[in-house]
Amino acid sequence: MPLTAVEFRNAAVEFPIVFAEAGDDVMPVALMGIPTRTNLYIGEDGRLKAHYIPAFFRRYPFVFSSSPDSPTLTLCIDEKYEGINQDGRGERLFDVDGEQTQYLKSVLGFQQEYQAHFVRTKAFCSRLKELDLLEPMTARIGHPKTQPISLTGFQGIRRETLYVLPTQALQDMSRTGELELAYVHLQSLANFQRMAERMKDPDESFDPSVRLETECYEC
Repeated sequence: MPLTAVEFRNAAVEFPIVFAEAGDDVMPVALMGIPTRTNLYIGEDGRLKAHYIPAFFRRYPFVFSSSPDSPTLTLCIDEKYEGINQDGRGERLFDVDGEQTQYLKSVLGFQQEYQAHFVRTKAFCSRLKELDLLEPMTARIGHPKTQPISLTGFQGIRRETLYVLPTQALQDMSRTGELELAYVHLQSLANFQRMAERMKDPDESFDPSVRLETECYEC
């Protein structure tokens, strides 16, 4: 699930926060599952089993869209969403005079705030790339009765790289709050253990172990 930087503190309580490639850029995401498994944070009733719900999830079924030749953002809606109807039920988007309702104004406000945080998050990720702080990472989730499961395809900050940054770079990151974000990301990696616990078979009792290594780690 995509995240913005302002969500790191809350999301780090629940999810591992890592960085995934998005074209030529990287963006932070909250990991919510592993290959060959269903989403570990979604219950059978379709609800998210977490105290914090990322904004990307909460803004659905609305989203901003733009065209390459125009900076104007257009509010779009997923017409396949089951909660949409044209039968006069629920919240109206426009009143009888064709003006925006208070509900639509609140939706636009939320989307505009999200977009602003998205732009700030891109700047943070650009800083990480500029300082060469990101590297491929692998999470290994061990189980006594099965082969360890390896999660790959994402990047993370190696703590040791922060220690050797030039003083000016550290000061700049500290002033903008980016240094705190880096350490919140590192702390969130402990949540791989939480994911492992969610994998437990309720009829079995075992103690999963999680080990984070660089991609070149050889077991």
